[in-house]
Amino acid sequence: MIYVDTSVIVALIVNETGSAGVAAWYAATRSELVSAAWCVTEFASVLGLKQRTAQIDAAQARAAWGRFERLASNDLRLLSVEPVDFHRAAQWTMDAASGVRAGDALHLACAERAATKSIATLDVAMARHARRLKIKPMAL
Repeated sequence: MIYVDTSVIVALIVNETGSAGVAAWYAATRSELVSAAWCVTEFASVLGLKQRTAQIDAAQARAAWGRFERLASNDLRLLSVEPVDFHRAAQWTMDAASGVRAGDALHLACAERAATKSIATLDVAMARHARRLKIKPMAL
């Protein structure tokens, strides 16, 4: 089982730096892919931001949302976010030395609770914190 961070989902669906590597990884993986249901809101937020900054238009956002829904329906098992995950994430974010942001900490808490051994992320700080939790970042 591989935990998939929203950064990877975005690169898989929207053309970005790193999209080619993510697409190759995705095509080759045979492992079960999971992410927290939180990625739904995060992905929608990215689409909104990309529209506000004129990186994509409304039609492109709708098309990307459709691809995301297909991914979530077919290839990505969404994990529920539990109160214990919020508490665990809060502990990490209060540690200024960790450098982990709230949304990333929530992902990591869900990954830890699900006992995932690997994480797919393009976020350097998240990968660093994942290693501290004994979750191996994937080479993308």
